[in-house]
Amino acid sequence: MLNFLPGVIRGVLAFLLFVLNTVFWCTLLFIVSFLKLLIPFEACRKICNIILVRLASNWVLFNAANLKLLHRINWNVEGVEDLSLDKWYLVISNHQSWVDIVVLQTIFYRRIPFLKFFLKKELIWVPVLGLAWWALDFPFMKRYSSEFIKANPHLKGKDIEITRKACEKFKTIPVSVMNFVEGTRFTKEKHERQKSPHKYLLRPKAGGTAFVLAAMGEQLNSILNVTIVYPEGAQNFWAFLCGKITQINVRVETIPIDDNIVGDYFNDPEFQNNYRQWVNDLWVEKDKCINSLLG
Repeated sequence: MLNFLPGVIRGVLAFLLFVLNTVFWCTLLFIVSFLKLLIPFEACRKICNIILVRLASNWVLFNAANLKLLHRINWNVEGVEDLSLDKWYLVISNHQSWVDIVVLQTIFYRRIPFLKFFLKKELIWVPVLGLAWWALDFPFMKRYSSEFIKANPHLKGKDIEITRKACEKFKTIPVSVMNFVEGTRFTKEKHERQKSPHKYLLRPKAGGTAFVLAAMGEQLNSILNVTIVYPEGAQNFWAFLCGKITQINVRVETIPIDDNIVGDYFNDPEFQNNYRQWVNDLWVEKDKCINSLLG
């Protein structure tokens, strides 16, 4: 509607609307979270959880409306037709830009449960957002390095146990857990440094998804394998707000979860090798998918 405006002006307006939208819904979020802390009844807390997710979903809805108001983006999305708000999902994706998060939230709005990320415990101290993540029951995980475990063998498996406890609250309310398998955003420099065998992707890191499956495998219904492509090239978030992206292609593949991909990744060498091969095979196919979407 306002895409005729100069890019910088659209960027400023989009940023201001994003900030106002965030402040408004986070304020309501914190109020409901405070009430949830005060209420001693489990049934009332469940109602608060439902309200909190609805508030967060409205934040996503108004961000999408913001984009529609200021930008003309052609969305080419396939594979989201048969999804459900009543199921539990593990969502995995390639990662090129922080724009990816907006894309995922937009295409999955009211199609699957609200996306939640496994976050490092330290991120709870991020101003405003850390409190919002806590209020929305984002699972904060503590990962121990192999060196730390060697020095403290009594803590072996403790990180998985902490994550399992964090995920217990997801047993009654469906949830979608998001993981960027490459662990970082794609850049040509990282691609060359890694000597990645893939043309458009970094090497996948299998441990993160194996960690989630070990903690939540019994609850999850499916894995959603997402491939995001920007034919004009990936852009940073500011360039996106200024309207530099006008075409977004997304493909979503639903993968069933079975015993072959749920196991003790960190202590079972045979399972670890098989799981790594499974993830590598996924990335080979994803690279081919990106190539076809760019062609």
